[in-house]
Amino acid sequence: MKKMTFPLLGSLFSLLLSLADLQAEHHHELKLDLGEVAPEFMAIDQDGHLWKTSDLVGKKNLVIYFYPAAMTGGCTKQACAFRDDASKLKDLDTVVVGISGDAPAGLKAFQQMHDLNFDLLADYNGSIAKSFGVPLRDGGQIKREFQGKTIELERGVTAGRWTFVINKGGKVIYKNTQVKPDQDSANVIAALSK
Repeated sequence: MKKMTFPLLGSLFSLLLSLADLQAEHHHELKLDLGEVAPEFMAIDQDGHLWKTSDLVGKKNLVIYFYPAAMTGGCTKQACAFRDDASKLKDLDTVVVGISGDAPAGLKAFQQMHDLNFDLLADYNGSIAKSFGVPLRDGGQIKREFQGKTIELERGVTAGRWTFVINKGGKVIYKNTQVKPDQDSANVIAALSK
């Protein structure tokens, strides 16, 4: 069994986890409601790059969807629906980002396996989910076949399946805590189209 690793990620990922722990101290069990300003955050994406909400606020609408685990049934349906609706979301001046407790290497495999055309962010310790009020459970590991090899995907936490839409002004304009994976993208598009 081969574990996928990215050389750049080691120290950068550790540094970001430390920063995320500091952010989490200021967001204890937050309940984020419609009309409120969404918390800003930073995370490592599937390619090992630093991703920041501050790069998008004021420029684009942002769909932030939290999902339990890469390469599982419901999460794959949800991601593929967002992938398939990319042009509709682009027409609505909207960027999609998926967030889970998976490590970046697992996110990269998930993105490649399903040709996902948006970023996936690693929230390994759950600090971003906590800042949005998303419930968390323990993490875990799963094994999947990828490019002819068995790989092990590791996640630090398992987030609830919640979706938020943040407008260009940084405010929450849509929140769904009862997400149906295959309908999530369509519901987001309907909300953005109002």
